[in-house]
Amino acid sequence: MRTQTKISDFIIKIFIWLFTLIAVGALILIVGFVLIKGLPYISWNFIVSPDTGILPMIVTTLIIIPLTLIIAAPIGICSAIYLVEYARPGKIVNLIRFATESLAGIPSIIYGLFGYVFFCLTLGFNYSILSGSLTLSIMVLPTIIRTTEEAIKTVPNSYREGSLALGATKLTTIFKIILPSSISGILTAIILSIGRIVGETAAVIFTLGTVTDMPKNLMSSGRTLATHMYNLAREGTNENAAFATAAVLIIVVALINLSARSVAGQFQKKLHSKK
Repeated sequence: MRTQTKISDFIIKIFIWLFTLIAVGALILIVGFVLIKGLPYISWNFIVSPDTGILPMIVTTLIIIPLTLIIAAPIGICSAIYLVEYARPGKIVNLIRFATESLAGIPSIIYGLFGYVFFCLTLGFNYSILSGSLTLSIMVLPTIIRTTEEAIKTVPNSYREGSLALGATKLTTIFKIILPSSISGILTAIILSIGRIVGETAAVIFTLGTVTDMPKNLMSSGRTLATHMYNLAREGTNENAAFATAAVLIIVVALINLSARSVAGQFQKKLHSKK
């Protein structure tokens, strides 16, 4: 029996490593292919040229990311706190979880149509950064809620009991103990949301538009890097520019993720130093 168990464990480990290598290899292959094809065509002129430059798209993307997170993150995190810390198991909680799971499964084109009808037409925001951000904030809510919820669940109950035993209120325990302890999971939710935001095209086209001008305010129409790359690839007239835009997009996302992790690391260091 022991020999069979060891053989089974060895086979399972082989499959785990094999599938891990396949996943990592696929990531390296895709990113490497895009960078190899795109980096040679990235130049200062490609970035800032008035006619073909992608600077307006970079600025639009960098505006829409924090604006979307400012809208979605507080709602998503507070919803997760309610589901874990306050809500009692029952029909209401099941309904909320069913709603969030349903939102996660809705095609992005449906979000785009909803955003166009509600934000652009009904509320009169037209094609604008605000309309795009509001639509994207709804799209990333399920990711933030579910990931934050799981992160909060990993905080040991002894932390809660110890805080409450020392006289802290429920709200103080949440903001001083639970949220700092689950910051890594919340950061994961933010990073996953950033990936969804920068990679979205269908919903953005219907709400943000495809204007290539530099945005002047939140009510300006614009074009994100992903939308610009999609338009270039669809036209098929400038494949090199499409790959260069994709390479820039990868670099921007990597820098944002590294910055977010750096901020979270500094926050955790301060938290541990206080302890």
